[in-house]
Amino acid sequence: MNKCKEALRFRKGRNGFFKVEMQMKQITKITTTVLLSALCYLTGNAQRSKGQSAERAQETLTVIYAKYGNSNNQLLTEKFPYDESFKADYLDNPEQAAAQKKYAYLWPFSGSFSAVNSLMELPKNRAFYQKILDQRVLPGLMAYRDHSREPVGYASYINSAPVSDRFYDDNVWLGIDFTDSYVQTKKIDYLKHAKEIWTFVKSGEDEKLGGGIYWCEQKKESKNTCSNAPAAVFALKLFEATKDKEYLNEGRRLYEWTKAGLQDPTDNLYWDNIQLNGNIGKAKYSYNSGQMLQAAALLYKITKEKKYLLDAQVLAKSCLNYFFQTKDGDNFPILRNSNLWFHAVMMRGYVSLYEQDGNKTYLDIFAKNLDRAWYKMRDQYGLFDVDWTLEKKQKSKWLLDQCAFVEMYGRLAQLGY
Repeated sequence: MNKCKEALRFRKGRNGFFKVEMQMKQITKITTTVLLSALCYLTGNAQRSKGQSAERAQETLTVIYAKYGNSNNQLLTEKFPYDESFKADYLDNPEQAAAQKKYAYLWPFSGSFSAVNSLMELPKNRAFYQKILDQRVLPGLMAYRDHSREPVGYASYINSAPVSDRFYDDNVWLGIDFTDSYVQTKKIDYLKHAKEIWTFVKSGEDEKLGGGIYWCEQKKESKNTCSNAPAAVFALKLFEATKDKEYLNEGRRLYEWTKAGLQDPTDNLYWDNIQLNGNIGKAKYSYNSGQMLQAAALLYKITKEKKYLLDAQVLAKSCLNYFFQTKDGDNFPILRNSNLWFHAVMMRGYVSLYEQDGNKTYLDIFAKNLDRAWYKMRDQYGLFDVDWTLEKKQKSKWLLDQCAFVEMYGRLAQLGY
């Protein structure tokens, strides 16, 4: 142990996974934490100590690389344990969904980028997690970068496989992450990748329906909130990173287009999409409203126009009313069952709003939900189930769900939880 000079250090082991090595005093600290956590769980009085969210995020990320990683490359599997019957129905392409199974598709893999980014934003850990980003996440991500089609973008599956569809929303999430990485580190290569992605995303817009970005390059049938709301966030973050006002104009324009065409006036939440024939897909998902919440908060931050703050505050309340529920026996609103990563993206909106109005109410509710998940929703490996009612267990865990938990704990840690 006298050779360990850092409390936390990662190395690449013989099996290809990143491991964490700790000094004896750190091991003692963790043992104490585990015992206290067990006591809290058994007594039903689970409490979070200051800084514990960062530990939870770090521990979960370690488990992800241990269970979803491999010794041959920096890619990740989609399910653990491996699920032979799994089909990626989110692709809306049955042939492609059934054909590829060895590694994760781009969307779930991209969750590892957001997860590591959330931890890299903790100043104490920045150098450590930037190393993971550069040596693990980005080499894996480059396997999806498709330069065979113009403009360059990221395909839904790795380039060594048969050609796959390219989704504008998948690319937007990556662009946001590259921009966030640049803001934290000022590494110009991150900004270069972000700008390249912006070019691809902009290629997905035309004048039909008065503008708006399509969902999929190969299926230009609808313009979706999930491609336009985060594109507004992406543009506004690029403005903050570069001070180029063209990005501000684009972010404002995409926000207003989405608000005008896809907001439900009865509850202020956002529908999923508008088809070229004008029909509205009226499903409501937490990430769609959550990204409009974040865009509104960013627009207020940049412009100081009060209408955007009001938009964000009204939408925040609507999200709480719709995407959370309180049942008998619960003393705080519980997240409704839905895609876990959608909720993580909604949380980004609440964080951005808190940074502008200082109201921690919504984040306190998230913190209580994540306490519940830590003590009651993990399996023997430390992986999470996704049923907030605690009634159903999963045999196989999806990569993106696990990455979402890392991101949410990481964001709590940024705020001192």
